[in-house]
Amino acid sequence: MSRPSTFVPPPGVSARVISTPRGEFAALDTDGADRPDGPLRGTALLLPGFMGSKEDFIALLLPLAARGYRTVAVDGRGQYESAGPHDDPAPYAQEELASDVLAQRDALAASGPGPVHLLGHSFGGHLARAAVLAEPAAFASLTLMASGPAEISAPQRERVKLLRDALAVLDMGRVWEAMQSLEAPAPEDAATGAASADGSATDADGSATDEAALRARWLRNSPAQILAAGRLLCTEPDRVPELAALPLPRHVISGERDETWPVPLLDEMADRLAARRTVVVGAEHSPNTERPAQTATALADFWDAVPL
Repeated sequence: MSRPSTFVPPPGVSARVISTPRGEFAALDTDGADRPDGPLRGTALLLPGFMGSKEDFIALLLPLAARGYRTVAVDGRGQYESAGPHDDPAPYAQEELASDVLAQRDALAASGPGPVHLLGHSFGGHLARAAVLAEPAAFASLTLMASGPAEISAPQRERVKLLRDALAVLDMGRVWEAMQSLEAPAPEDAATGAASADGSATDADGSATDEAALRARWLRNSPAQILAAGRLLCTEPDRVPELAALPLPRHVISGERDETWPVPLLDEMADRLAARRTVVVGAEHSPNTERPAQTATALADFWDAVPL
């Protein structure tokens, strides 16, 4: 779970709803942000990871706008501020969520000029590649951020199993309390966050995350969405050969360490995809929150190089 430094959009970033034939999706949009003179270079659609939200990209939005990209981060179906059923897993099948992404893309393409680049973080990366495989011509490029070739690592699968077991017998509030008791960070582990005197957490970049806001986000997630996403993360097949066959520019970006998909596995995946590879120094599973300035630069540099 990424820990954004704030849940408050910066000036120039609007909290809005993307209306599509498949439903409405909460989003953060840089349509009002300062950017260079001249036409937009393109639009970027950002998909958050497991138990995350659009706010996980909040520190990337203005830097990417300054490079000429309209950047839109979304909550998926049943994720934080986007509505979704709480007890029916069927709407959270991967093909359904990929169709949501394609509908979001169509709405953005209709409201702004330029190509649409797609980025998915962690679980969002699996949805991004499913959308690209369903409709390869929909996007100008694909970026997989801390998102591996297949199922998550064995230790992480065990953690997801514990979470799913807990959700079967406890409400969301009790599950949050259990997660916090299990995931209290060690003081020396600055990269995953250290507790501060005011009850917030300090991330690797020194920013503070409000624990109350993180809890509020968790409580607004659909339990069915959490269960379905966890199941998909534990069973995802290797789809790299399918992706590699597409004539689409690809980018694999991660931190220096990652327990969800080990970095050597991400290196190998990038080779198999013939993708640009970026390793963000000082970051782990969430370079978007842990080293946002470096991450934004790497993303914009890649998009600038995409032939249109």
